[in-house]
Amino acid sequence: MSIIGKFQVFIDRTGEININHQGLQMRILNCRKYYSIDVIFEDGTILYDKRYDHFKDGAIINPMYPSVYNIGYFGIGKYVARLSGSNKNTSQYQTWHSMMSRCYDKKSKIHKSYKDCSVCNEWLNYQNFAKWYDDNFYQIPNEVMCLDKDILHKGNKVYSPENCVFAPNRINVLFIKTDSKRGNFPIGVYYNKLNKNYRAQFNAINKIMLDSFDTPEKAFECYKKEKEKYIKQIADEYKNKIPNNLYKAMINYKVEILD
Repeated sequence: MSIIGKFQVFIDRTGEININHQGLQMRILNCRKYYSIDVIFEDGTILYDKRYDHFKDGAIINPMYPSVYNIGYFGIGKYVARLSGSNKNTSQYQTWHSMMSRCYDKKSKIHKSYKDCSVCNEWLNYQNFAKWYDDNFYQIPNEVMCLDKDILHKGNKVYSPENCVFAPNRINVLFIKTDSKRGNFPIGVYYNKLNKNYRAQFNAINKIMLDSFDTPEKAFECYKKEKEKYIKQIADEYKNKIPNNLYKAMINYKVEILD
C-alpha cells in the first residue's frame, strides 16, 4: 500500500518473499489489503489474515515448525501458551513443555532419569496435547497433580493418550524407582553394612522401613508383599477421586524382582 496525499493506493504484493525470525522462507499467497494477507511457508503451512508490516518485519511465525527441542511444535488451534494479560504459562503449556523437556532437553539434569523416553507423534503438536489435557485433567483439593506415563502400562516409556493419566503426587511417588541408589540389589532392598544384612524398605511420602533379612531375596519378598498391599490401600483410599483406569492399574499392580 502506498500513500499519495490523503489517498491510499493499494499495491498487490502477492508473491513477495521474506525470511521470518525462525529463519524460514515465507511468501505472500494472497494480498487483499495492507492489514490482510495470507502467507505460505515452504512446508506448505498457510496462515490467513496476517498483517503486511509483520510479514515485512519477519514477525509471522510458522506454528508447525519444530521449535521446541527441535521436535515439538505449537500447532494451529485455539490453545495459547500464556494466560491472557500475563507472562505466566497456561497449565496446558507448562505441562506439555515439562514433558518435552524430560524427554528431549539433554542439558537438563532430570533428563537422565528419563533416558529412552519419548513423546508420541500426536503429542509433539501442542494443540493435540492441550485438548487431551482439557479432556482428562482433574483436580483433587490440596493435591499436586502429576502427568504419569507408566502406572497404566508398567515399563512404558512413551508419553501418549493411551499410556498417560493424571495422578496425585501421593500416588505418583509410589511408582518412582531410584535405580542409581540401590546398586545391584533388587528393588526395595538395601544392604546394611553395620549389621551385614539386607533391609527391605520403600518410599511413599515418608520412607517406610520394613525388616531385615539374611538374603536379598527374602528382603525382596517382604518388600513385594508390603508394597503391593500398600498400593492397594492407597488405591481404595482414592477410589472415588481418581479415574477408574488408574484405580484398576493400582489394584492389579505387581512388583517384580527385576523392576
